[in-house]
Amino acid sequence: MESLIDILPLLMFVVLTPLLFTGFPVAFILGGVGLGFWLLAVALGLENGESFYLVISRIYGGVVTKLVLVAIPMFIFMGSMLERSGVARDLLNTLQILTRRVPGGLALSVTVLGVIMAATTGIIGASVVMMTLLALPVMLENRYEPSLATGTIAAAGTLGILLPPSIMLVVMADLLSTSAGTLFMAAIGPAMLLAVMYMAYILLRTWLNPSLAPPLEKPTDETPLTVGLIIKSFLPPVVLILAVLGSIFAGFATPTEASGIGALGATLLALINKSLSLKTLKEVTEQSALTSTMIFGLFIGATAFSYVFALLGGHDLIVHALDSMGADAWTVLILLMITVFLLGFFFDWIEITLIILPVFAPIITALDFGTHVPYPELTVAWFAVMMAVNLQTSFLTPPFGFALFYMKGAAPKSISLGSIYKGIIPFVLIQLLGLLILLLWPELALWLPAQSAS
Repeated sequence: MESLIDILPLLMFVVLTPLLFTGFPVAFILGGVGLGFWLLAVALGLENGESFYLVISRIYGGVVTKLVLVAIPMFIFMGSMLERSGVARDLLNTLQILTRRVPGGLALSVTVLGVIMAATTGIIGASVVMMTLLALPVMLENRYEPSLATGTIAAAGTLGILLPPSIMLVVMADLLSTSAGTLFMAAIGPAMLLAVMYMAYILLRTWLNPSLAPPLEKPTDETPLTVGLIIKSFLPPVVLILAVLGSIFAGFATPTEASGIGALGATLLALINKSLSLKTLKEVTEQSALTSTMIFGLFIGATAFSYVFALLGGHDLIVHALDSMGADAWTVLILLMITVFLLGFFFDWIEITLIILPVFAPIITALDFGTHVPYPELTVAWFAVMMAVNLQTSFLTPPFGFALFYMKGAAPKSISLGSIYKGIIPFVLIQLLGLLILLLWPELALWLPAQSAS
């Protein structure tokens, strides 16, 4: 009996893992496993019935009253509204004209568009579907290799989960009890590094084999390139980015307040582009409500699971196991990164985040990396951004990479899932290289927030 009691926290994961593959809503699985093991603990005399109220109190204090989480539905609304405003379509048309004579120009345009849309929407599904509908037919029409075209769109579309205003970073900031603004600043360097690495790969591959991505003979829509066209295309997203991120970095607004600015700005852009109607507003509101409900349901289930895990002594068990192994800070970090990458083959980022971070956050905050991290007070931010880069691959890795399914649903029937899988392999390797660079040079993430703090 004592042996069973000692390993009870680990049994929670043993039970959780197969249930996650059943297809049942993950929020109910997390909450149900937590509740089930709490009842077992009560039956074994480890807990009393009144401790149930502690779980309810943790959910209320950790989810319901957290004002920073208000940013999540607001950013979702902003992204959904921006998807319908026509900003992305106008921007891609201008980028096509600018790069029409460059081998791989369309792929480069899609990558730049991915960066800009990432800084304005932050919603992977919307970005990938939008760019698939806008860019993929044009790329195929211009004889682009399907795997290069689909891989570029999928990789560029997933930048939104890393580049602020990222919903993932808002969630991580809450779970790690750190500032969302700090994580936003820490993510900019790694996100731009990945974008540059994507473009370098595209340029190198198309330079070696121009037939993979021939240059355009003429602008797709015969539109002449003018200064006015460039300003009209680039000004709206740049203004929105400055309004959202600039207000945060300048200290004028919190991420929660900036999310409201972004939602209002996206609505105004839709109004200016004459794409705002009562039907559009209703659809965007419904989509935002459904997505937010799913995320907050996961928050509640994961909070119940992690708190019961802590009540049963799970954190102490992990610390004891690591001490008995003689694992140092680097061993713990690398094992955790490998685990997160492997989990990304089967689960979504929010499931991994809400399961892993509450369990390992107390351990990570206590790790000491010595002089390798130049700003020790920002170690948590460095870890969070590495987690974010790692989790970005979860959208691309088969069999359950969500970006791949988003793309398949929006792509022409001639594009097979196998071609999409083939196309993302180089970009997954690039992301892993970016993660290694970030691991070796923390300054890439920490320099900007450190300068802001000083």
